[in-house]
Parts: sequence; structure tokens; C-alpha cells
Amino acid sequence: MSKVFFTVGPTQLYPEVQEFYKEAFERNIPSISHRSSDFSEVVKTTVEELQKLLNVPENFYFFFLSSGTECMERIIENLVAFKSTHFVNGYFAKRFNNIAIQLHRNVQTFNIPFGESFSFSDYIIDSDSEMICLTLNETSTGVAINPQEIVNLKKNNTDKLVVVDAVTAFPYYKLDFNYVDVAFFSVQKGFGMPAGLGVLIVNKKCLDKVHSVIKENKCTGSFNNFINLAEKAEKYQTSVTPNALSIYVLGRVANMLNNLDPAYINTTTEKKAKLIYDYFDTREDIHPFVNDINSRSKTTIVLKVLSDIENILKKLEYNDIIISKGYADFKQQHIRIGNFPMHKIPEVLNLLYLFKKI
Repeated sequence: MSKVFFTVGPTQLYPEVQEFYKEAFERNIPSISHRSSDFSEVVKTTVEELQKLLNVPENFYFFFLSSGTECMERIIENLVAFKSTHFVNGYFAKRFNNIAIQLHRNVQTFNIPFGESFSFSDYIIDSDSEMICLTLNETSTGVAINPQEIVNLKKNNTDKLVVVDAVTAFPYYKLDFNYVDVAFFSVQKGFGMPAGLGVLIVNKKCLDKVHSVIKENKCTGSFNNFINLAEKAEKYQTSVTPNALSIYVLGRVANMLNNLDPAYINTTTEKKAKLIYDYFDTREDIHPFVNDINSRSKTTIVLKVLSDIENILKKLEYNDIIISKGYADFKQQHIRIGNFPMHKIPEVLNLLYLFKKI
């Protein structure tokens, strides 16, 4: 029996992914020039499928980078001259904040206890802040932000760029890109692919901001600055030799998801999440870390464990089930369960059955 990975990323691959890679090799995708018309067609197809899947308007660029963390770095380098604002309620939001500090920008940081979510109306953004950064779904703590909160945040701060870390949010969570300037994700989470590709979605209007950052001599993006990335994106190319194999497979995965019933991802993700939360709400030794039901992530479920974590992981793995440990300081206190579209309801039921035996 093959293992089932309920990890939060890298996670279980879609069964079709192996065939998509085979297709790519048959079409010589890894060998074609990234300046060729064949490659441009691959990128164009992938962009169009992602636009459809994520409801991204035409006035956005898709930049293909190496990871979500690189996306954070490029965003600060290109779009912040002096100050950014960060909402921190987990380790990945904290990483974004720290990257801004490491790149010698001023930061306004709003911290709340890990495991809680934000109501943005409770906070006043500094007038000189250029960008607001937030994490839609915090992988480390299992907290999700209501997307409507992001809409209201932008309405109240129309002069500032709103940036959303959607690494473990897409493709389940949806953003209204009329109120988001930049978003990014990695393919090894909800897109069920091997790691090695980050996707940065940038409103074309952001190029005006890049030029102003350059005038202040603060753009530290060097060769991969957004001006260069955008110039190549206009031709469905990349600034440097890319992970063409993953770009092709991402397009095939997005196409596969687009061909599902439009309600499938939402309904199945929510049904699986409910099964998991309902069960662990009844246990005293293992229970959800996030107390507020409305703030619990549907895609990365974090559980506080009062018993022996290593014993749990060992017994699950003996039964070919792999889950994630807690993140950083929570490594010996939490376990995390990925709930992405490739995870099936019978697999979730089997997971819960095994937990009942532990």
C-alpha cells in the first residue's frame, strides 16, 4: 500500500501529476528554450488556466519564481521604499515581516497571539506605510482570515498596496482581485505538485510603484526586478531560465481543476474539514488549536496534542499515513493535517478511524 501524505506541504500529489510529467518529457518541455515560441505557449496556457481557476483579471502579471519566500523578498525589494505594515499571527507572517527588516525597510507590525485571527477595522495603518502584508491562511497555526476582511481593509486604505500570502489558501480560498494588489502561492500545497515553483500575481499598476522605488534608490531586486519580470511576462516568458517542467505541469493541474464541477473544491474541502474538526472537538487529549470556529483554516488543520506526539506519528506511519508536526516552537505541541483537493473523503475517514484506535 502506498503512503497517503496529509502533510501541509509538500503534500500528497494529484494522481494525474505523474502522467502530466510524462507528457512534459514526451513534448521535450525540459529542453526547449525559454525564449522560444513553444515555451511562450506553455506559459500562456498556464497563465490562462490560473486566471480562470483563481478569478484573476487580465490586468495582472504572473511571475514564476522559486518559492513563496522568494516572492516575499521580491515584493519588499520592488514595492517598498520606506515602510510596510505587517499583520502577524503565525510564523510565516512573521517571516514576511522579518524579511522587510532584513532589507532595511521600516515596519509597522501588528502582533496578536498565534492561533487568533484579525479584524482589520481594529487597527490604524500608519499614513506613511506603502504596503499592507497579511497571510490569508497561516500554515503554522491553522488560522484563516475571512476574505471579506481583506476587501474592507483595501476600501479603508486605497492609497496603499495590499499583499496577500495565499501559499496554503489557493485554490480553495478565493480573493477578490479588485481589492488585492499582489498575491502569491507555492505549488507544493493545494496544487499537489513537487516543490520548486512560486507564483507571484501582480497588478500591472504596481509597475508605477516600482519606478518610484527605483527613483528613491531603494529597489534591490537587481536582475529580477519587476520591470524586467513584467517585460518578459508581456511575451509569456521569464526573466531567467525557469522551472519549465513545473510551469507546464501547473497548467495541466489548473486545467484539471477547472474541468471539475465548479462547486467541487469548496464543498469537498469543507466537508472534510468538518469531519476532522467535529471529531477532534470531542477529544480532550487532541483538540483544535484555534478556538474560534470561524477562524479555523479549512486547508491546514492544526491540533494541540497533550499526549505523545512521536507515538501518534509512528502509529499513523505504520498504517501508511503521514501528517506534519507542529511548526517551530510548536513542534512538540502540535500536529498539522493538510486538507487539499487531492485528499479524498474515504482517506479522511480512514485517518479518523486510525486516530480513534490511538
